[in-house]
Formats: sequence, structure tokens, C-alpha cells
Amino acid sequence: MMTKGLSRKQVIILISNDNKIKFMVDSSVHIVNINRVLKNIKLEVKANFIWTDQSGLVIVTNKVATLLDF
Repeated sequence: MMTKGLSRKQVIILISNDNKIKFMVDSSVHIVNINRVLKNIKLEVKANFIWTDQSGLVIVTNKVATLLDF
């Protein structure tokens, strides 16, 4: 996991090219499921988007801002 700021993190998942294509076809469904799991374990983190690079998949998450943060 690489830190990209106080509230932003990236998770890089190594995966084969065939599985990468299959995963990206349903990426919106995967984002919904990831966010449901994060909510169920009561984390204040939300997955924003997924993209691919040469090494695998990158999932970007951000800390959810609340009105108390302002």
C-alpha cells in the first residue's frame, strides 16, 4: 500500500492480463462491493476508482469527509 497524502491511499494488486480484463469489465460492481465491505467493518474509507497499469490493478481509496472535519 502506498500513501498518497493524509486521506488518500492506493492498493496495488498484481494480476495476470487475462484476469485484469475480466475484472475491469465489471469494475463498477467491484467498487460497489468493496465499498459495502468497508462500510460493514465501519471504516471511514471509500474506494473511488480502479485502473490498470503494467504491474496490475490500482484501487484508489479516500477517507470520507464529514461535516465535523470543516
